[in-house]
Amino acid sequence: MSFLSYMFGPNLYMEYKGVPEPQRKVYESGTVEKFGEHILSTLSVMWSVGYYTSPLIATFLYRRGYFVADSMPTLAKITTSVGLLVIISLVMRGVGRKQSRVYSNMIKALEAARANKTTGGASGELRRFDIDFSSWPVDFDVKSLTGDTKKPAVTASRREPLRFATLPCEVIAYLAINTFGLPMIYPGSVKLLEKFMRPMLISGRAKLVEDDNGIRYKIKTIDSNEIDTLFIDNRGDNVGNGKTLIICSEGNAGFYEVGIMGTPVALKYSVLGWNHPGFAGSSGTPYPHQDKNAIDSVVQFAINHLGFSVEDIIFYGWSIGGFSTLYAASIYPDAKGVVLDATFDDVLYLAVPRMPSQVAGIVKTAIRNYCNLNNAELAQQFNGPISFIRRTEDEIIAEDNHIETNRGNFLVLSVLKHRYPKIFGVPQLARIKGLLSKPLEPYSIPASEEKLSMSRLITYASDEGKSFPMLIGADYSEEVRTNMAVFLFRKHLRDYNSTHCTPLPGEYFTMPWDIPTEQGFVFT
Repeated sequence: MSFLSYMFGPNLYMEYKGVPEPQRKVYESGTVEKFGEHILSTLSVMWSVGYYTSPLIATFLYRRGYFVADSMPTLAKITTSVGLLVIISLVMRGVGRKQSRVYSNMIKALEAARANKTTGGASGELRRFDIDFSSWPVDFDVKSLTGDTKKPAVTASRREPLRFATLPCEVIAYLAINTFGLPMIYPGSVKLLEKFMRPMLISGRAKLVEDDNGIRYKIKTIDSNEIDTLFIDNRGDNVGNGKTLIICSEGNAGFYEVGIMGTPVALKYSVLGWNHPGFAGSSGTPYPHQDKNAIDSVVQFAINHLGFSVEDIIFYGWSIGGFSTLYAASIYPDAKGVVLDATFDDVLYLAVPRMPSQVAGIVKTAIRNYCNLNNAELAQQFNGPISFIRRTEDEIIAEDNHIETNRGNFLVLSVLKHRYPKIFGVPQLARIKGLLSKPLEPYSIPASEEKLSMSRLITYASDEGKSFPMLIGADYSEEVRTNMAVFLFRKHLRDYNSTHCTPLPGEYFTMPWDIPTEQGFVFT
């Protein structure tokens, strides 16, 4: 191993011992390595701050005359000094690491894994260490798939025709989304936030690895991004839930290490978590097309590497993760179902109210052309079971905590109206909107009416099939349609009395409701 391997090697955070948390060994660098790493870390933070404030810095330097020929020697001296400081810090870091037995063992395991083009599986030496994921070898490359298992990449945005009159707006929208716009939509991709959360991510990942036997994998997407994932296999558990795989898609500042995985893990499902492009160990940027390719690759990994069938997969999305979830469901229509928690219908209706009214046109152009997260459209492309969880105190996707403005309401209405257009007419939609305007009361439909509603659905599905839109209800009276509408509404939506970011209790995570087969229907 060369000295350069120590100088430029990945940061080491923890050595897993396969024992409970008090015995986990957090990597403690020596004095020399710590000093060099501290300088490099400080320069990294300064670089990040400088990147996001570069227009202000450039303006300041220009006004002070630093961009003229006479000032070039001064800038050269500053650049040279910083360069020397970086070189000295790298050498100090390398010397300190070479003196560490733990770091040397990690470097040996990493180089052996690279040489073998594999991480050695779940018991591989490299899996004993938590390191910078950028240095981790690829475990699964979607490009290696051949034949019918290969899914094509799908472009992201719905661009409107470019017109000369709107060109200034188009240019401003493009600049906005590619500078501050996307980080505002996906703050988890901001490296300063990641740096702040790193201790929590390391601790959360250690818990999943050691307490829940999680295995970390790197997946390479069709567009060459590398996605950080973690899999917990409960197929050997006797409870029975382990045969079902829950693929978890996090929110715009969520990470699998501290995110929604905990709920299905506690219920003994097999669980696969992943981080959006640009989040934590995942490379790339969370543009919609990159996010689509990422979730597609995650599903392909679950099918071709982990050995799950599509029919045993539940897509579970929280908040903006509903977009990834619904996209996956739209291209894998045979999935077992979809669970959406605190999810909206269309990001445009969240973005516009939060920006000055004078720039509403620019916001619309930026969203529709470059970040078109339209969950209502995607939901109509999935015919399988789907369920919704609404947070009654949601402060993120509702205006001023008013429950009637919760954008999840509009997503539920859109799905129900699309699936059962003959049942959800104007009077029925008005009734459901009234129910959505306040927290749902306990489910109190009379047993006889529930049985009758279920019987109608089963009979129609048996005769006409369960594909949507389902045209049941055309010959029903208004009263029957209203009863059916309330029944279907309550089967699809549950309320959770909580704010947006509170972890979901296990009792709220249930399998999405589906119309049973006539043979399998037993009313109790």
